[in-house]
Amino acid sequence: MGSDIYDPSFVKGVFDRCSDRYITFSLICSFGFTERWREQCVAAMPAPTTGGARGYDLMAGTGEVWPHLLKRFDDLGAITAVDISSGMHRRAMERLHAHRAHRIEFIEDDVLASDLPSESADFVISTFGLKTFNAEQHARLAALIARVLKPGGVFSMIEASDPKGWWLRPLYLLHLKVVLPLIERIFLRGAQDFAMIGTYSTNFGTAAQVAGMLRDHGLEVEFSKYFFGCATGVAGRKGRAEDG
Repeated sequence: MGSDIYDPSFVKGVFDRCSDRYITFSLICSFGFTERWREQCVAAMPAPTTGGARGYDLMAGTGEVWPHLLKRFDDLGAITAVDISSGMHRRAMERLHAHRAHRIEFIEDDVLASDLPSESADFVISTFGLKTFNAEQHARLAALIARVLKPGGVFSMIEASDPKGWWLRPLYLLHLKVVLPLIERIFLRGAQDFAMIGTYSTNFGTAAQVAGMLRDHGLEVEFSKYFFGCATGVAGRKGRAEDG
């Protein structure tokens, strides 16, 4: 009771406990949209400027974006996955990505407390991790992305969002706040942890505020809505010195 749901240790506990069932839960309860949105997140990212690009997947979870990345950019040099949950990464490597392991490194850490080197990334991507941060943490994340990207480096991030203004929003919120928790209680062990994922999503709002924070750090940013605003994303580039 009274726990800070954005405290890194709390977040780690939620996703460690969810890890074995997260992929199935996410796919079914989003009617498959999460997979489509990951693909769109990759499509929105500008192409890295060099071959053999190396970069970070932040809040990487089960690494479901990696096949889309490697399909679009088949000459990527390496992906370094950063996630606070060892359970999520173990799930990724055991069930999904063992044959890609030589191209994927893993750092188990709170992204915001990590010491990722400055100007070390040709790209940064993140899918469905933004919701686990509050506004102050989003500001720190924006600063980190601006710091780790090389000049000319690119980024793309996406998150489930509140589709304000959509005429079907009441049904969407009913699905998120009533139907999913009911399914979780009836069919899933650890339902309270999956319910927390819904709480993070409803608290998030949209990626518009993250877009503003990234612009404050001098990044070129495009904000996008997907499926009537049920997901929102940001993508762009860090300018080169000569661009200024």
